[in-house]
Amino acid sequence: MTNYLIYCGGDFIATPKMLPVVNPFTKKEFATTYQASEKELDHAIKKAQEVLTLLKKMPSYKKQEILFFIANKIKKDREHLAEILSLESAKPIKYALGEIDRAAQTFYVAAEECKRLPKEYISLDWTPAGEKKEGHVKYFPVGVVAGIAPFNFPLNLAVHKIAPAIAAGCPIIVKPASSTPLSTLELAKIIDRSDLPKGSVSILPMDRKNGNAIVTDERFNLLSFTGSPVVGWEMKKQAGKKKVVLELGGNAGVIVTSLDHIDAVIEKCVVGGFSYSGQICIHAQRFFVQQDIFDAFLEKFTARTKKLKYGDPLDAETDVSVMIDEDNAIRVETWINEAVIEGAKIICGGKRKGSYVEPTILTNTTTKMKINAEEAFGPIVCIEKYNTIEEAVFLINDTKFGLQCGVFTNLLSEVDYCFNNIETGGVIINDVPTFRVDQMPYGGIKDSGLGREGVKYAMLDMLEPKLLVM
Repeated sequence: MTNYLIYCGGDFIATPKMLPVVNPFTKKEFATTYQASEKELDHAIKKAQEVLTLLKKMPSYKKQEILFFIANKIKKDREHLAEILSLESAKPIKYALGEIDRAAQTFYVAAEECKRLPKEYISLDWTPAGEKKEGHVKYFPVGVVAGIAPFNFPLNLAVHKIAPAIAAGCPIIVKPASSTPLSTLELAKIIDRSDLPKGSVSILPMDRKNGNAIVTDERFNLLSFTGSPVVGWEMKKQAGKKKVVLELGGNAGVIVTSLDHIDAVIEKCVVGGFSYSGQICIHAQRFFVQQDIFDAFLEKFTARTKKLKYGDPLDAETDVSVMIDEDNAIRVETWINEAVIEGAKIICGGKRKGSYVEPTILTNTTTKMKINAEEAFGPIVCIEKYNTIEEAVFLINDTKFGLQCGVFTNLLSEVDYCFNNIETGGVIINDVPTFRVDQMPYGGIKDSGLGREGVKYAMLDMLEPKLLVM
C-alpha cells in the first residue's frame, strides 16, 4: 500500500480527506492519496498568480530546458510509470507503455514549440488613416489555467494541458479523475525536480463540489476540460468570462471502401474498436462497409476479434481487460440488450461478467439505438453496409458528434470527397479514427467539443494577442 501526497502550490501535502485508489481488475485498494478542499485550491491559485510574472518573463531556452528535463525523466521511468498507470486504470500494459511514450513525446513537442511563440507584422496603410503606421502583434500568456483530465488517458491527457501551459508561460492547476490520480502525482514528482518555479503546476484530486470551483472561480483565465459532452457543455455555462476549451469525445465512424490489404485493415480496425475496452473518445464505434465486400469484411473482423486475449492488465499478452468500473459495464450491457430488442443482431460477444464486457460486434443497428447514436465508451462496434461513397458520408454525418473519422480507400476522388464533406475535426485516411499523434490539431465539432488540443494549438488558446501600432 503506497500513500501519495498531493502537489499543491509547489509542495507535497496531505489533507484530512483520504482518497483510496482501487485496482479495477482486482477490485482491491492498492494505494491512497488525498482530496484537496477549497483551502488547498485557494492556496494553489494564489501561488499560481505569484509565479505568473516569472513564467511570463522566462526565456524560451529556459522553458525548453525544463520541458526536456521532464520528458527525459518520463522516458527514464517508463516501466514504473506504465505499471502505476495500468494498476489504477486497468489499461493493458502494452497500451500503458504507449501512453507513457506519448507523454514524453508531448513534452518534447512542447520544448520545440516554446521557441516558436507567434508574432506578426501587419501593414496598416491599406487605408489613408493607416498611412505611415505599422502594426506589431505579440502574444502573451493568458493567465492561470484550470485543467480537468479524465480517467482513460490519465497521464497523457493531463500532459496535453500541462506541457502547453509551461511552453506558453501559464501556471496551471490540474484536477485528475478521482479514480486515476496517481499517474499525474507521479508526474508531479518529476516536475518538482525541474527548475520550474514552485507553484507553476499543482495536481489536486478533488470531489465534485470542490472540483466545480475550478470551473467557476474568476481567478482562472482558461478552462481546459476533457471528458463527457454532458458535463463539458454544462461547465461552459458555468465558466463565466474565462476562455473554455472542450474535448468531449463521440461515436467515431470508419468507412471501408475496398478489400485491398485487408489483413492490415482488419488489424487496425480491431485495435481501433477494442483497445482499452473501447474507453477512448476516438474509439472506432461505427463501421460502414461497401456492400460488395461487407460479408467478407465482417467474417474477417469477427475472426480477429475472437482472438483477442482477455486477462490481467499487467500481462504483456493481454489485449482487453475490465472496464474502469462495474457501473459502466452494466450500462454497456444494457445498451446492447436494448439494441437487440429493437432489432440489432449480435455477431459475437454481448456478455458481461462483473466489470468485463466481451468485445461485441453488432449489425442491423440504427441511429435510434443508444449503442449507435451515443458514445458507447465500451468494447462495442456497429458494422453496417453502404452503397455509394455519398451514402457512407451521409451515414457518418448522421450523428450529433464530430470528432474524427477514418476512411480506407485507394481513390483520390474519395479522399477529396470525404475530406470536404465529412463533418468532423479530423479525417484519417487509411487508418482508424483512433489515430493521434501529439503535435497534430485534435478536437471536434458539434457535440464533440470546442477548440483544439495538440501542443501548438493548445498554446494558441493559452496566449492572448496584443497589438502595438507605431
